[in-house]
Amino acid sequence: MIIGVSLGLIGGGGSILAVPVLAYLFSIEERTATAYSLFIVGSSALVGGLKQHLKGYVDWRTVIVFGIPAIIGVSVVRKFLVPILPVTLFTINDFEFTRRMAMFGLFAVLMIPAGVSMLKSKKIVSKLDVVKYNYPLILVEGILVGAITGLIGAGGGFLIIPALVILANIEIKTAIGTSLIIIAVKSLSGFFIGDVFVMDIDWTFLFTFTVLSLVGIFIGSYLSSYINGQRLKKGFGYFIFVMAIFIFYMEFFI
Repeated sequence: MIIGVSLGLIGGGGSILAVPVLAYLFSIEERTATAYSLFIVGSSALVGGLKQHLKGYVDWRTVIVFGIPAIIGVSVVRKFLVPILPVTLFTINDFEFTRRMAMFGLFAVLMIPAGVSMLKSKKIVSKLDVVKYNYPLILVEGILVGAITGLIGAGGGFLIIPALVILANIEIKTAIGTSLIIIAVKSLSGFFIGDVFVMDIDWTFLFTFTVLSLVGIFIGSYLSSYINGQRLKKGFGYFIFVMAIFIFYMEFFI
C-alpha cells in the first residue's frame, strides 16, 4: 500500500521500494524478489501509463522503437543469465562474493541516480517540435535498460526519461507518460517470458501485494491534490539514499 501511495503521490520512484520490501520484510530470495518486483512494477506502471495515455501524454511509436530492444534485454537476462548465475560468484580469501551481493549491490548503486533524479526539478525540454529518433543509440539504450531491469527488478524510469528527451527529442510530459508504458511492457515481458516457467510463483501472495499497491496508487493520486508534491519528492529522494546505504550495509557487512 505504501509503495502504491508513494507512486500515486510523486508519480514515480515508489517501485524502487519493491525489492527491499520483498527481500527484507518478507525474506524472499533475491531471484524471486526481483521477479515479483517486475510484476508489481509492471502492473503499477501500466495503470499509470494508461492514465497518461488518456491525457494524451504517450507516444506509442516511441514505445515500440524503445520498447522492443528493452523487452529483448530484460527477457534474455531473466531467461538465460539469471538462472545460470551461481550462488557464489567468486571468493577472495575468506570473503565470498555472492549472486545476492551482485544483484542487490547493483540495485543499491543505481538507487543513487534515482535519488538524484528525485531531488532535481524536471527542467529538460526538447529543442525541436519534430520527434527525431537516433535509432542506433535508442537500440543500445533500450537493450541496456532492459538488461538492468532484468538484473535488479526495478523499472529504470530515471534512465529512460532522459534518454527519450535527448535521443528522441520528446517533450518532458510525454516522455514521462511514454516511459511508464515502456516500463510496464518490458517488466511484464521479463516476468512472463523469463520467470514464470522456471520459478515457483506464489500467485496468491503476488496478486494480493500487487492489488494493494494498485489501490495505494489511487489513494496517492487523490492525496496529491492536498500535499506539496515537490517537497515530498525531495524527501523521498533523500529516503532513497538512506535505503541504498541500508541495502549495501545489509549485504556487505551483515
